[in-house]
Amino acid sequence: QVQLVESGGGLVQAGGSLTLSCAASGRTINSGAQGWFRQVPGKEREFVATISWSGSSTYYADSVKGRFTISRDNVQKKVYLQMNSLKFEDTAVYYCAARKALGVGILQSEYDYWGQGTVVTVSS
Repeated sequence: QVQLVESGGGLVQAGGSLTLSCAASGRTINSGAQGWFRQVPGKEREFVATISWSGSSTYYADSVKGRFTISRDNVQKKVYLQMNSLKFEDTAVYYCAARKALGVGILQSEYDYWGQGTVVTVSS
């Protein structure tokens, strides 16, 4: 099993920045590509960003493209989500996910492991 723990969430004003971190532990040899998803209460969880195991490939949801950057440090076993120019509509619980496959994935069903989530609140 792979355990994922998110951190870095909090309250920020619109236009501000936050960096989320996701630390992996356990049988991380089973962990390949990783991604970030988010969910607003009452709505479906949605894809935000994904990065391949090597870090050479990334993909973003249109809603965050140009504002968010996903990166990873395989030595530290961490994945990051740098969020700039935050908007009120970015308010959500952000989840880190990992999949066994090495390539990027944008569907929830493609991921094998999930964190518990970290709350991001953007005040307008």
